[in-house]
Amino acid sequence: MSFVFPVDSFILPYAQYVYLAIGVGMLVGLIFSETLGVMGGGLIVPGYFALHLQDFYAVSITFSIGVLTFLIVKFLSNYIIVFGRRRVILSLLIAFLIGLLFRDFLYMEYIGFIIPGLIASWMDKQGIIRTVSVVVIESSIVHFFLMLIFIYSI
Repeated sequence: MSFVFPVDSFILPYAQYVYLAIGVGMLVGLIFSETLGVMGGGLIVPGYFALHLQDFYAVSITFSIGVLTFLIVKFLSNYIIVFGRRRVILSLLIAFLIGLLFRDFLYMEYIGFIIPGLIASWMDKQGIIRTVSVVVIESSIVHFFLMLIFIYSI
């Protein structure tokens, strides 16, 4: 069976497309936010995820860190007063520390340094299933546009 495009051609060069991925991701995130009322972990998350969609382990570890962070923040909110900016900063900080643990001691790679914290923050606002679904859908759309740009040299 012959493919029209080789599978390796869909792995986009990171340094060359990171600015474009973030820009297209912000546009797709804005469209989803205004039309459907859902956010995929903030405006920069879909772009970064689009560049790493081929790395299943990094994507799953990033979501795992986000869920773990969400659960820790939910537990801590029973004992301390955490609302608004404090809650977002706490999510970012806890996810950053968990990510350091994963990266430095368990030698597991994940996407970005603040991406899991942003995802955890939006999981707190929208729920886990909705946030994960929107991140995957938006990232897939961004990745599709990046593939078109890469293949057709637009």
